[in-house]
Amino acid sequence: MAQSIADAKDVQFVLHEQLGVAQLGEHELFAEFNRKTVDLIIKEARNLAIKEILPTHAIGDREGVLLENGKVAVPEAFHRPWELLVEGEWVGMSEDPEYGGQGIPYAVACAANEYLVGANMGFMMYATLTHGAGLLVDTYGTKEQKRLFLKKMFSGKWTGTMLLTEPEAGSDVGALTTAAVPNDDGTYAIKGAKIFISAGEHNLAENIIHPVLARIEGAPEGTDGVSLFLVPKFWVNDDGSLGEFNDVVCTGVEDKLGLHSNATCSLILGENGKCRGLLLGDKHKGVRAMFKMMNAARLAVGLQGLALAGNSYLNALDYARKRLQGRSLIDFKDKSAPSVPIIQHPDVKRMLLSMKAFTEGARSLIYYISFLEDQIKIAADETEKRRLQGMIDFLIPISKGYVTDRAFEACSTGVQIFGGYGYIQEYPQERLLRDCRITQIYEGTNGIQAMDLLGRKLGQDKGAPIKNIGAEIMKIMELAKQEEQTEPLCDLMGKALYMLNKTARYMGKNAASLRVMFAFAHATPFMEVVGDVTMAWMLLWRAVIAAQKINAGAPKKEQAFLDGQLKSAEYFITSVLPGTLGKMHGLLALNGAAVEIQDASFGGK
Repeated sequence: MAQSIADAKDVQFVLHEQLGVAQLGEHELFAEFNRKTVDLIIKEARNLAIKEILPTHAIGDREGVLLENGKVAVPEAFHRPWELLVEGEWVGMSEDPEYGGQGIPYAVACAANEYLVGANMGFMMYATLTHGAGLLVDTYGTKEQKRLFLKKMFSGKWTGTMLLTEPEAGSDVGALTTAAVPNDDGTYAIKGAKIFISAGEHNLAENIIHPVLARIEGAPEGTDGVSLFLVPKFWVNDDGSLGEFNDVVCTGVEDKLGLHSNATCSLILGENGKCRGLLLGDKHKGVRAMFKMMNAARLAVGLQGLALAGNSYLNALDYARKRLQGRSLIDFKDKSAPSVPIIQHPDVKRMLLSMKAFTEGARSLIYYISFLEDQIKIAADETEKRRLQGMIDFLIPISKGYVTDRAFEACSTGVQIFGGYGYIQEYPQERLLRDCRITQIYEGTNGIQAMDLLGRKLGQDKGAPIKNIGAEIMKIMELAKQEEQTEPLCDLMGKALYMLNKTARYMGKNAASLRVMFAFAHATPFMEVVGDVTMAWMLLWRAVIAAQKINAGAPKKEQAFLDGQLKSAEYFITSVLPGTLGKMHGLLALNGAAVEIQDASFGGK
């Protein structure tokens, strides 16, 4: 069957009805991006995704990548769409045109990327990682480094990676052993090994720029002694031309559950003593620099989860409308009754609605965070910028951790709706499920996201971000109370918000007390309840807009879509939030079994 990508109507709804991105065009920075231009960009991204990238998804999964003599070849089918990405300046589309970007608002770029990533996540990771590496150069690079690297990276002529993980230092970055020794010419001799490096070696571009975390000789132990370096695959001469091979050797490519088309590499740097790097940013500030860019990286992973879950939903919806199986429950005693499409069976409808509600809420959240980034760029007041940044910081663990957890569940539901056909490779559902699983692991496991939310973001700026988000939720609730369709949802929504505030205060207090171990044993359930309330907020916001349009006499052709927004919010708030309230009562009990159990008591011997 043909694979679907992103609901075009819903993408338009979020951009224009919910966020009103065209208003950004009123500011000088985004003056050329009116609604017509925005729609044209999104249309072009969708066309590129469907016509050129989507056909490579099954091919890339089947063929994988080939490693020979330290060189990796991607599937041949990848080369044409990569050339089109570079030609269309899609890699760094939201960045400064001076450096190979298009200056597109971040929210619009986010929507375009949902199409592109959804078409083939493994392929697009070569671009996503390049953009992230380019952001590091843009933020911390010297003028000379920007001149040499930035335009070629944002344009996609060169690609980029992130070299953090080592065999004995996974999430514990401070335990790394890669060393950097100063050279007389101001460069550093780099020596070490890195593993699990996505897009670490390939033949899509003529050069690969590796931001590498390493410890300068004599630096303190732990994260405080780690610096960041730019290490090209081929050295870059002062005139921008390529020089000698820089002793970065790929020694292996992982065989993985999914993402077969993206080269996940083991890299050895400086085995022959000829690897050089340039210090990027200040000495011993490498971890701080790398993690400052994690907001963008983690939001991008959340977008990956959304894109895959959204595709699985649309595939399942199409299949459920066409697949005839079983009589209607209303006619189950009539043996002569015809078979009906499985979408008419209540449990299948429930599964579809659960997928619909999640993908819509997640799309609104991911786009909303991107829109906040755009608002920071045009905000004149520093207090307002701080408010917006605080909200972004708080929502990032939700957009990465909660969204990808729920995305994997949605992809699993997508397999279930197909039944046995969902489990075989003839259909895309199992491939989407496999690809989605990594989103819960990389760029900081989801357990780390939960700990970040509880340990850092909850108390950031004396709790201002969560208070500001609560104020935004209250604004939507006030609007919801004015519409007959959404007013009944406000009581339960209000109870959930009240309980979340109570739970957040309690968890924050215990996380800073002698019961810290108990609190962090419940970090993931805490992230789940924050995520559920956030989803309810986004869905209620959508429902308010739909109700307003219906009550204002929306055209008949829009009625089904608008009613779907009301049903998504109704389902989530009345069927999911009650369970969320139960989880919050569990958090307030803060049971210590998970901490107090002895290692030997787990059994297994």
